[in-house]
Amino acid sequence: MRISSSISESKGQPVNGEQVTRQRQQLGRRGETLAAEKLTALGYALVARNYRCAAGEIDLVARQGEAWVFVEVRTRRGGQFGTPEDSITPRKRQHLVAAARTYLQEHQLPDVAWRIDVVAVELSPRGELLRVDVIENAVHG
Repeated sequence: MRISSSISESKGQPVNGEQVTRQRQQLGRRGETLAAEKLTALGYALVARNYRCAAGEIDLVARQGEAWVFVEVRTRRGGQFGTPEDSITPRKRQHLVAAARTYLQEHQLPDVAWRIDVVAVELSPRGELLRVDVIENAVHG
């Protein structure tokens, strides 16, 4: 099996698939941290991070008043692949709804108000924060 390589823009050094994966994970963690900070500043109470089940993953689980909020964090660096919020496919939406319902079932929360929000985190190509936007009710279930 051959691992393709490319040249890193920042250092001019070869980048293999493992390094790219690591960089994506770091970008995702940074986005989740920025999202958690923004949500907390807006009065959300964080309950869990990276909830996983057979249906998928929820980046952040929070409460806002009486409502349970399941948060998908999308982080983009540079604009070459579109906006963070535009990257949520119909298939991803289905997984988010199924994962949220599974969470509610597993935690015996059958009759609570809930929604799925998206936090869009956009960074410049240099990694400077451009925006953190919370989009309430971004995915309907």
